[in-house]
Amino acid sequence: MKKTVIYIILSGWMLAGCGTYSRYHRPDLSTENLYRDMPADIDTMTIASLSWREMFTDPKLQSLIETGLERNADLNVARLRVEAAEAVLMTARLSYLPSLGLTAEGNANKHDGATAKTYNAGATASWELDIFGNLTAAKRGAAAALQGSRDYRQAVQTQLVATIADSYYTLAMLDAQMAISHRTLENWQTTVRTLEALKKAGQSNEAGVLQAKANVMQLESSLLSIRKSISETENALFAILAMPSHSIARSNLVEAAFPDTVSIGVPLQLLSNRPDVRQAEMELAQAFYTTNAARAAFYPHITLSGTLGWTNNGGGIITNPGQWLLNAIGSLTQPLFNRGANIANLKTAQIRQEEAKLLFQHSLLNAGKEVNDALTAWQTAKSQLEINARQVETLCDAVRKTESLMRHSNITYLEVLTAQQSLLEAEVQQLQTRFERIQSVIKLYHALGGGRF
Repeated sequence: MKKTVIYIILSGWMLAGCGTYSRYHRPDLSTENLYRDMPADIDTMTIASLSWREMFTDPKLQSLIETGLERNADLNVARLRVEAAEAVLMTARLSYLPSLGLTAEGNANKHDGATAKTYNAGATASWELDIFGNLTAAKRGAAAALQGSRDYRQAVQTQLVATIADSYYTLAMLDAQMAISHRTLENWQTTVRTLEALKKAGQSNEAGVLQAKANVMQLESSLLSIRKSISETENALFAILAMPSHSIARSNLVEAAFPDTVSIGVPLQLLSNRPDVRQAEMELAQAFYTTNAARAAFYPHITLSGTLGWTNNGGGIITNPGQWLLNAIGSLTQPLFNRGANIANLKTAQIRQEEAKLLFQHSLLNAGKEVNDALTAWQTAKSQLEINARQVETLCDAVRKTESLMRHSNITYLEVLTAQQSLLEAEVQQLQTRFERIQSVIKLYHALGGGRF
């Protein structure tokens, strides 16, 4: 028996020359052209390396983010998936160890007035040799799945931080828009009164008065829409925070502080910084090990098993005291009649591996697109904000000069109101551009894979 077991083991090791197991290696991917108009003196630093607390310094916003990280349902589900993947990996690691079992049996038989008592007690062990990498492929696949679940958790967190920050500054923008709209409404109400006075003096007509009143009503309707948007944004934000909706304390949009310059690093860093890209790669690795396992199914399964026990039933002869029983078996199972199914399983695994590779490549290209879009939006908003600042300054000067001319010439107050209205419109545009710049920074931070603790 011992010779048979040894022979089986040696035969298995000889067949190992046909082994199927190999480690996953990242496919060759070009990252050279992921960023458009990449500066020659580009720094390897990236704002994605900043923690979200370093990126978003507003204490009120930080409090909201902390609440979201604690209570958000999607993030908590992602955490549970990590725990489940950890359990699967532990199971895969334990498969390397022998399977142990304990048995105990006792019988009492009475025949012709005589009672015969028998008993058996023992332990069994079974151990599958991982010669062709089936168990290793399962373990490596489980490890890749675990890392993928961790990357998914990070992707959810990154998106959550960006969403909360965007909602917060949207509310700040709506607050500022509300304030400007109130000032504009007051301006048009004054215009109506001025036109009515001019009409009585014969210097205006009814059409002008009616048009000004229509503008007042439009602004009143706009204020209602802004209040509705504020309420809806707060409701959506608290749904993310898993809390009942109520009014949110927030800072002024003008007080928002972000870097004047941003660093995007090199495109290669997206492979390590973007959690969704890492998750896609881990799905590719998992598919790779699934293919390895499908190949291993073509080869024999070698199992060692043994029994050690104590019994008094030796083949129908009852002896007291009992005797030790030792049994060792080596088995080799070679699949013969399921080759067609194994071929189909291997082909399916190979196709899914190729799909995972394409999805991995697509995730990287999509990450590059998001960085390019966010960087373009940031650069455009930065330049536009400079133009808006000059425009507001020019219109402020125009209002001052119009007021001065009204005091020293025949210019009417209506012209002053017109100049003030142009200034308010420019301030609204400046506000929108400032908000777009903040949004672009948030999107760029998210696109580069920021949002860590």
